[in-house]
Amino acid sequence: MVKFFKSVNDELVQFEAFEDGVWVHMINPTEDEILQVSKATGIEGEFIRPALDEEERPRIETDNGQTLILVDIPIVEDDGTTNVFSTIPLGIAFAREAIITVCLKETPILNDFITKRVKSFYTFFKSRFILQILFKNATLYLHYLRSIEKISNKIESDLQKSMKNKELAQLLKLEKSLVYFSTSLKSNESVLEKMLKLEAIKKFEEDQDLLEDVIIENKQAIDMTNIYSSILTGTMNSLASIISNNLNIVMKSLTIVTIALSVPTAISGFFGMNVPNFFENNPLAFPIIIIGSVVLSALTSILLFRRRLF
Repeated sequence: MVKFFKSVNDELVQFEAFEDGVWVHMINPTEDEILQVSKATGIEGEFIRPALDEEERPRIETDNGQTLILVDIPIVEDDGTTNVFSTIPLGIAFAREAIITVCLKETPILNDFITKRVKSFYTFFKSRFILQILFKNATLYLHYLRSIEKISNKIESDLQKSMKNKELAQLLKLEKSLVYFSTSLKSNESVLEKMLKLEAIKKFEEDQDLLEDVIIENKQAIDMTNIYSSILTGTMNSLASIISNNLNIVMKSLTIVTIALSVPTAISGFFGMNVPNFFENNPLAFPIIIIGSVVLSALTSILLFRRRLF
């Protein structure tokens, strides 16, 4: 899918075709769409396709007056049990008369620009637009990290009352998400540091301040990721011990019940054998045996209780 946007009289207007100064918004484009946009903008397809490869790492490329900024952005998916967080590449390719954003999926980062939720956004201020995208990306990481914290706290509360592996599996997914975030944020940090020296981006005073804000937000996201990852690892280790302890308590209780019930079983087995005994002709034999079994079971339970084996 390809859309064209341009700022006209302080309004973002969608166009049907390419014009100078437009923002070309591409979501999982086909090869034909890539070729059409490349022909219209003059930006080579090699600057568009890398964003469609999930394994591409963040970087900056400049060649023949064209520049590609590739960063990782966070995404969230619902697998039916909990939210799963991951990252995918976002490509920002620009030349003199056009700027192109390429991504495999819809993202709130770019949707905020389309829905006019970003102040002082104009498509013809390409440098500022790029920095605004990067700033929104860093803040989205922070937002998802807070969501991960809330989800992990809820799972931890549920896990303390459970002996199942479902909650642990959910925590493992969150831990995996934090690994993705940590790797992507550190790679994005390298890109931001290179942007300080990138001549292709004009750095006015306001833009320089915005770039510094992006770097600060990205560093904060890295720190939060490391903190949450450490907390989550410790939590998983502690909760695994709690599950094991809960299981031990249940097994101990079942063992004590088995011991208490083994007394009447042994007595009934003894008197049920086809051998002579002193209760053989006694009409009160059955109630005496029952009462004796109950009393011995009760005494056994009291003994185990006093020894604090319950």
